[in-house]
Amino acid sequence: MSSWKTALDAADIRDTGLRDDYTEQRKIVARYRRSSYLAARLLLPAALFPHVIAATAFMHHGDTVMDSGPEAERADSYAGWEKRVREALDTGESDLPVLRALLHSIGAHPRLRDHVEEYLSTARTDLEFSGFPTEADYQRYVDGYSLPSFMLIACLLAPQDGLEAYRAACRTYIDGSQRLDFVNDLAEDLRGGRLAVPVEVMDQYGVTRADLEEAHDTPGTRELLQHLLDQADGQLVAARALVDLVPPANRPLVRALIELERLTVTAAATKEIALLRGPASPSSPAALGVLVREYLRARRLRP
Repeated sequence: MSSWKTALDAADIRDTGLRDDYTEQRKIVARYRRSSYLAARLLLPAALFPHVIAATAFMHHGDTVMDSGPEAERADSYAGWEKRVREALDTGESDLPVLRALLHSIGAHPRLRDHVEEYLSTARTDLEFSGFPTEADYQRYVDGYSLPSFMLIACLLAPQDGLEAYRAACRTYIDGSQRLDFVNDLAEDLRGGRLAVPVEVMDQYGVTRADLEEAHDTPGTRELLQHLLDQADGQLVAARALVDLVPPANRPLVRALIELERLTVTAAATKEIALLRGPASPSSPAALGVLVREYLRARRLRP
């Protein structure tokens, strides 16, 4: 594991002010996605790590804008944010550290710009989210929001060719990851007024919104939770094909992210009905085992 200074040097980020911008984004990402941050810190090539930080921080900032403040004001807040991003893309300048870092990373990885543009054109899908009547509605959400968001980071890990197959594998991964997030965060989402389980699926198990909000321990509720976790795990298992599509140096991180998600599935299944009172997390020894195993693989790949 290289130091942050070494990573900035390896990424050819020399300007003092710009280094400060990236460092600020690193602190933000480390706070809100600790396990994913640690995995990237340990497993990514040093030259790539700051750019993944910049893309992640940009995505997080957009999510925060859409999730903060009175609901009636969020669309206007996001419109203001989108305007600032587009101005930065047009001029190559910004007074915001998160955008200055993003602009520099676009210069180093030009394909990132296309994914920023795609994300901006679809991100309002999350603002408009009000639940999923059907599985098809959920799938549209994945295509309209989850996948473009994930591709901000995934494009930095991508191979030089075979991008169509790569994007398809990324969609499989983010489908599993999004399904897991929705079921693992059910308690928090319901408190916030969001229900991310398709109504038609709930109907199949005879479960109502009240059953979930009040954590009713019924056979139907237990079966529904297990069904949702099985769906997520099935997609995450299928997403293992993604590992072989990325360059060898990026495989330890991709493999670790998939396996950490699968450990979360196991932890959530163990909680059973208690999942409706709070999210599950992987056991620390199991998560550490994944990171150590992949770190050893990553070291063997480096000069």
